[in-house]
Amino acid sequence: MIRAILIFNNHGKPRLSKFYEHYTEDTEQQIIRETFHLVSKRDENVCNFLEGGMLIGGSDYKLIYRHYATLYFVFCVDSSESELGILDLIQVFVETLDKCFENVCELDLIFHVDKVHNILAEMVMGGMVLETNMNEIIMQVDAQNKMEKSEVSRACVCFLCVGLDWSCCMQYAGMCVCCTLHATLSLSLSFSLSLCMCALLLGILLLLPLPLLLFLPSFLPSCCCCCCSPHGPGHYTSTYFFLFPPHC
Repeated sequence: MIRAILIFNNHGKPRLSKFYEHYTEDTEQQIIRETFHLVSKRDENVCNFLEGGMLIGGSDYKLIYRHYATLYFVFCVDSSESELGILDLIQVFVETLDKCFENVCELDLIFHVDKVHNILAEMVMGGMVLETNMNEIIMQVDAQNKMEKSEVSRACVCFLCVGLDWSCCMQYAGMCVCCTLHATLSLSLSFSLSLCMCALLLGILLLLPLPLLLFLPSFLPSCCCCCCSPHGPGHYTSTYFFLFPPHC
């Protein structure tokens, strides 16, 4: 029987812990630290079996582990389990994770811990090995993912119905009818406000030059044609010649 399944990194940080016997939270943390201390100090050339720590059961239990890159996969089992069989089970578990996450890494175990637990539940339940065929495990996990996606598509995802049962209202494309109408009205209101703002800005831009045009003639000479230019004939000194026609 499998008593516990632990995954931790090279620094002893747990990434997954599954106990098939009841322990207090403090005891579980002590077991993780003790197991890491026993496993991490072993050389890479020694075998992958050793006696369990005192907290996990002592010599009556064995720790079977594999070290992949930055992660330790440790199974604590009793004498009824085969060491080589558990090593193969660890390999199947890692290959399944690699198939599901496409080149699994430590971050996948951190951000998708629920999916990792689902994969593990397809393999081990109540400390007993259920399935060792990787293809069968992946098929069951894919079926569960499709079921979850179908449930999400049926649920109302709008903020008005958060916490409510989606079956209490009519559904239309993932949203209830009342929230669809609310979203439509909100969009229309936003569009109307945008048009008003655009019209206001356009009006400001059009009215802005008027004061300049009203006060500009008082600063210009009485005649702004080329003949009366202070620089002499042939010079257009005023760029406003086309706005104010000459009157000499």
